[in-house]
Amino acid sequence: MPAIPTPLRATVLAAAALLTAATTAPATAATATAASDPAPGAAYKTAHDTLGPQRLTPDQRRLAAAKQTEAARTYENARAPQTSGVLAGYKLSGGIQQSQQTSYWCGPATLVITQSAHDEVGGRSQQDAATLLRTTTSGTAWYGININVPNPTGYPMADALNYRLPGAGYVPNALPYTPTAADKTAFRQHITHNTDNDYAIAGNAWEVPGGPHLVGHPNVEIFHWVTIDGYNTDTAAGEVDYLDPVGGVSTSVISWAGSVPRSAHISSDTLTTIMGGRGYVW
Repeated sequence: MPAIPTPLRATVLAAAALLTAATTAPATAATATAASDPAPGAAYKTAHDTLGPQRLTPDQRRLAAAKQTEAARTYENARAPQTSGVLAGYKLSGGIQQSQQTSYWCGPATLVITQSAHDEVGGRSQQDAATLLRTTTSGTAWYGININVPNPTGYPMADALNYRLPGAGYVPNALPYTPTAADKTAFRQHITHNTDNDYAIAGNAWEVPGGPHLVGHPNVEIFHWVTIDGYNTDTAAGEVDYLDPVGGVSTSVISWAGSVPRSAHISSDTLTTIMGGRGYVW
């Protein structure tokens, strides 16, 4: 795996360019949820993170608080007993998966996919998304980059989504290395709220050796963006659906891409753990 220069590592969180061929078997849905440690990989993240403190703007804090109130209400409604005869299943926001066009464009692809859940015009260019996000060969930053939009906040994915979807009100939700029960409940509330309002979530995964991985990903350190686009209406199952930009990528671009599905289901708690140390935009 190429070394990550210290200045870039402080900001760059989603770089398929940093991925290397696995020497172990890819993760599966079973192995991704079987870890007994409540936050496997947290010690690794604690020892290796150089991101530094993150700060929401006052407007982001106010918006996050207002959305949280509504999300909690939406989630409780979803948990209410279903009408007799209604079958449980996945409710999706309708994002359209795209395979990332370079080894380091998972961020641009995720922006396009996440946008597509609410804006069905289609045809969005990953190159345009990469330019907007200021993506480099090291990937797309979670925090610490101001992009060319009015009033940037340092969170490029949130700023890009709000720029492309005026009125969407996307806000970042940072997660600790060891997400708490409250963090996991909040994520379930947020994906329910967004899906029910026809919006997807952009998730920033930080997969580490020994920790849980997304389906088909090898047991190595991976910074990666994905679109989380739905949830299981059987809320007791606690599963979400996500769209992975690595799905469909040639193995000549990413050597292990052949084992990665375009979409997959995963435990919402496991995904929250995978995003620990970074977070998601909802």
